[in-house]
Amino acid sequence: MAGEDIIMMTQGELKKLHIAKKAIDKTITQTEASDFLDLSLRQVGRIIARINLEGDKGIIHKSRGKPSNRAKPRKIKDKALKLCREKYKDFGPTLASEKLFEIDKIKVDDETLRLWFIEGHIIYRSRRKRPHRQWRQRKDCFGEMVQMDGSHHDWFEGRGEPCVFMGYIDDATGNPFGKFYDYEGTLPAMDSFKGYIEKNGIPLSLYLDKHSTYKVNHKRSIEDELNNTDPLSQFTMTVKELGANVIHADSPQAKGRIERLFGTLQDRLIKEMRLKGIKSIEEGNRFLEWYLPVYAKRFGVVPAKTADLHRPLPKTIDLDKILCKKTEHALRNDFTVAHDKKLYQIENNIRAQKVTVEERTDGSMFILHRDAPLKFKEIITRPKKVVEQKTYVFPNKARTPAADNPWRAFKINSRSAREQRERELLLTEA
Repeated sequence: MAGEDIIMMTQGELKKLHIAKKAIDKTITQTEASDFLDLSLRQVGRIIARINLEGDKGIIHKSRGKPSNRAKPRKIKDKALKLCREKYKDFGPTLASEKLFEIDKIKVDDETLRLWFIEGHIIYRSRRKRPHRQWRQRKDCFGEMVQMDGSHHDWFEGRGEPCVFMGYIDDATGNPFGKFYDYEGTLPAMDSFKGYIEKNGIPLSLYLDKHSTYKVNHKRSIEDELNNTDPLSQFTMTVKELGANVIHADSPQAKGRIERLFGTLQDRLIKEMRLKGIKSIEEGNRFLEWYLPVYAKRFGVVPAKTADLHRPLPKTIDLDKILCKKTEHALRNDFTVAHDKKLYQIENNIRAQKVTVEERTDGSMFILHRDAPLKFKEIITRPKKVVEQKTYVFPNKARTPAADNPWRAFKINSRSAREQRERELLLTEA
């Protein structure tokens, strides 16, 4: 047949064939051929002997067209692809290979799985091309700087209510920490920071964005301008009270480590929770206690220096009293305080114009005067206001009086009388 004389070769094989033929024709020596091909003299002799025996096709590798000795059996490939289409749907090759080995005891390399995905037309999310950014070197020590932010996402994929992941990541090691909350606000930020301190200690600095929880974004008051100070949010004040520095990022890219953490967790964590059937904030927080240390072992890095700059929490400090939301309110003449659309009766007989309401992270509330707690109770039943019946007032409409309206005759007579008085006054003066 016509196609039998066609020999398919790669560029490398064509180069080897060209040099080998030069050596066969004695144009160059086999030693020179081994230098040109970067092969041993013995290997060049084998190539020449195979070409003399088989012709030009002797240069082609004998394993071409044959399955690899290390290739996975077809049964394992079909089973793995079936699991990836059904159980691990929308998993990337790396995470899918980890779950196949961890749960189904199928060991497949991620690159092999990626080629199987392409061959089987399985679509997965790949990394987007990112704009160029200036790389910033990590901090040297654990606890030198911790990045913090909140990530709004459907973490339970419709199995539960959407929530916020309040996340932390150490800049030097990449160790993560975080908890799920209903919203991103002052009390969730304080509660998550309390959990971080209880686990690691007080960091040297905290890197935040300019969310209203972390930074007051309105203009400075006259008092602030006179004192040359910036207004601080309640969370920032508590962080500074604990002795940690606060740094505000000007862009999301500036705190790229926490943003990349959120991107990874929104891909990996939600799939892990899907496999476990997690559907509530309480279940999610219990799962994070196991998952985040595993994540740190998988993606954490060794810091440049071994020093831990986290400061242990002094035993004399009441963390609940510092990490709480404080609001000043006026004390009324009937010893009541209005807070958050509720009315509270103060039972202590004190002489004060203002009191402080403290909302703790555990949901409890205290009312204090000069740091002394006061006894109070909520007034549940309050008299309803009488709603007055409003009478409808028709709007005034411009209306031109009729020609025979008495108003017109009165207006003309008034004008004539006024003109007559003015004439008499002028004659008298003359």
